[in-house]
Amino acid sequence: MRSAWDRVWIVIPAFDEAATIRVLAEAALALCPRVVVVDDGSRDGTAERVADLPLTLLRHEANRGKAASLRSAFSHALRHDAEAAITLDGDGQHDPADLPRLLAAWRAHPGRLVIGSRLHDRAAFPPSRWFGNRFACFWISWAAGHTIADSQTGLRVYPRSVMTLALDGGAPSDRFTFESEILIEAAAHGHETLAVPVAGRYPEGARRSHYRGVVDTARIVAMVAGRLVRRGLYLQGLWRSLRRGSLPRTARDTK
Repeated sequence: MRSAWDRVWIVIPAFDEAATIRVLAEAALALCPRVVVVDDGSRDGTAERVADLPLTLLRHEANRGKAASLRSAFSHALRHDAEAAITLDGDGQHDPADLPRLLAAWRAHPGRLVIGSRLHDRAAFPPSRWFGNRFACFWISWAAGHTIADSQTGLRVYPRSVMTLALDGGAPSDRFTFESEILIEAAAHGHETLAVPVAGRYPEGARRSHYRGVVDTARIVAMVAGRLVRRGLYLQGLWRSLRRGSLPRTARDTK
């Protein structure tokens, strides 16, 4: 009998995650034998923490950013005939126990880009991060033409076709901007998001976020603005993202 995890890879991008990477990798391996960790030029021994585990370890000699890590992992997964890749961050903010629920949602709706949405759990967020994420969701939802529940989450299921888009130049942004742009590019090719509610986590002892508030937010805004200008502001997308009843689609809504 076919397993739900057949032809699925778990992807963990990592940059200076020695404190958390082994626990995450072991939890991922307990779910699926196909796990890839991308060590993006870490300086703290991240790769050495998982070198003895039965997973695929890809290494960038210098830090190239999250987009490059995801593309390296997607390329590896596609070469091994993957149907989908589930991504989670290496800093412990995502609970591997949520992965089966995301996978089940994708199996039920394989055309969707499934996201683990944390924004319903407002109490778990520092106020500045919650409002910043909501601000980003408004603009990215406009450019994508549908309401996106959590545009900044790294907990996602990427179908094979969306991984291919990521490698074919349709979302050329680098670093953190890529994760926003791929939502827009995927929607343009018929792959809207489907949200699975998950808890927000900020584990003690985890390192500070690599996200640079002003610089990375400015890059995301510039990317979205460029997309909207090229589409003549895409007012139809704004209407679709705001129209009454256009709440983010969740796995519970689609049952």
